Amino acid sequence: MPLDAGAPLLCAGITVYSPMKYYGLSEPGMHIAVVGLGGLGHVAVKFAKAFGARVTVVSTSPKKEEEALKRLGADSFLPLLGLLKANGKLILVGAPEKPLELPAFSVIMGRKTVAGSNIGGMKETQEMIDFAAKHNITADIEIIKADYLNTAMERLAKGDVRYRFVIDIANSVADIYRETTQRK
Repeated sequence: MPLDAGAPLLCAGITVYSPMKYYGLSEPGMHIAVVGLGGLGHVAVKFAKAFGARVTVVSTSPKKEEEALKRLGADSFLPLLGLLKANGKLILVGAPEKPLELPAFSVIMGRKTVAGSNIGGMKETQEMIDFAAKHNITADIEIIKADYLNTAMERLAKGDVRYRFVIDIANSVADIYRETTQRK
């Protein structure tokens, strides 16, 4: 597994893999909806497809439909939420800026589950990495040098990254060394 594209799996990967395993969503034939096609969502689609699930991407950005369906392999795309079926599970792994409004009557009448998941432990992380390697799952990344970090943060705030930045520390340090030795 390439280290640069594998590195984000140690955060984004385990963040989505852990609740899929814990809540029984890793069985083939499941129907999984991934809400949001960002740094976590794109990896969630890849894992869900590798588990053998039918995947629907739910997004507020209709412009992401083609990418979700054609490049990441989602089975369907919807731009709205409120689609959880009876006995369905809503597992939150990201923290939205605004508080989540929960339609209590819908949850009660549909016997729906709302849960949260933060990240997995070391054993589960190793399991996730092994699974990712077996199924050729990596994060979609853009490699940057350290001197690009401020620009990267601005782009991140604008949602202008597909889907993770990875800082090339070795070449950044080499550049600094070259600059320092040239000045002497």
